[in-house]
Amino acid sequence: MASTLALIFIALLIATTFTRLWLGSRQIAHVQANRAKVPSAFSESISLEAHQKAADYSSAKTKIALIEVVVQALLLAALTLGGGLQWIDDAWRNVLVNHEIIRGALVICSAMLISSFIDLPFDYYKTFTVDEKFGFNKMTPAMFWSDLVKHSLVGLVLGAPILFAALWLMQGAGQYWWFYLWVIWSAFNILMLAVYPTFIAPLFNKFTPLADESLKSRIEALLAKCGFKSQGLFVMDGSARSSHGNAYFTGFGSSKRVVFFDTLLSRLNTDEIEAVLAHELGHFKHHHVIKRIALLFFASFLGLALLGWLINQSWFYQGLGVTTPSNYMALILFLLVSPVFLFLARPLMANYSRKNEFEADDYAAKHASASHLVEALVKLYRDNASTLTPDPLHSAFYDSHPPASIRISKLAAYTS
Repeated sequence: MASTLALIFIALLIATTFTRLWLGSRQIAHVQANRAKVPSAFSESISLEAHQKAADYSSAKTKIALIEVVVQALLLAALTLGGGLQWIDDAWRNVLVNHEIIRGALVICSAMLISSFIDLPFDYYKTFTVDEKFGFNKMTPAMFWSDLVKHSLVGLVLGAPILFAALWLMQGAGQYWWFYLWVIWSAFNILMLAVYPTFIAPLFNKFTPLADESLKSRIEALLAKCGFKSQGLFVMDGSARSSHGNAYFTGFGSSKRVVFFDTLLSRLNTDEIEAVLAHELGHFKHHHVIKRIALLFFASFLGLALLGWLINQSWFYQGLGVTTPSNYMALILFLLVSPVFLFLARPLMANYSRKNEFEADDYAAKHASASHLVEALVKLYRDNASTLTPDPLHSAFYDSHPPASIRISKLAAYTS
């Protein structure tokens, strides 16, 4: 059974890696093949220069992503079948003969730290080479490292209690430890939705109340019409790190906030901002956030139940390069290899997300203005250098938002 699992894992890892490389290569080829001409639907609103910038930006991001795919696959193979996790475990066993929970936490953190170190050069390159080249990066190296330290500290403060709770339950809570962990994990996620806007997000960005009274009254009227209650309207200093623009809802229950990037407010007029907000309200009215949370909880329930069974199967460890079974090794193995086995679910999730976007667009067209939303989207596509000509198969597999041409054509039907 162990050898069968090893063969299946190798086959899936190779298949998923080559599929990702193939899809990325298709994306680059398709974008570059359509680089010379702006699609007719956008010919009057987006210049050839902006279109070519978007094509080159998309290609540059995809090229670095292809290298990252290979490196991540090699790292995963090294940690599992290559014996990397077992080596880390042996090293910590020499230091901590007893104290399995502490040792387990250190093994898991060590594996995650190695993975983070591998990802770090890619993040730095994307920020200071790719984004810098195309005029999007506003970060300094000092800010990059400061954010990294803050993210690490926040992750440690929030993640350590959950990790120790998981290892403690796995060790002493009996055969239904996975259910108790699922309850704690679900409660933790709900708590984070409530506290993130007020206590965590301000660690990384400055949030100030929306000062434009005319825009504020317009937005509040729309919120009232749609039955949305929020803690307030805020502007985030997104321009401190990037010139990309966006708007979003954050929080849960009474802590809900409406947040606008300052870059978005500087580019769109009042009508366009209202239309973008109406789109976000569409997500709220269709309960997309709640549905996604429910889906996350259901998936984590199934995943933990599966882990609760796998933890007692010797072939699970042996087939993935671990010779000394333990609770913590089962947990880190499961976290590492699950994406490989779930890779084919990715297009299903992307399709579900695109369906939500169409529903939100439909809501915006009925409660604000479809034409103003089109104008806003065109500006955002142009200013964020989003390609107008993605490869259809790559888009279907990965993209959480519909391609620009399809999205605009559907909205245009409301104005005709």
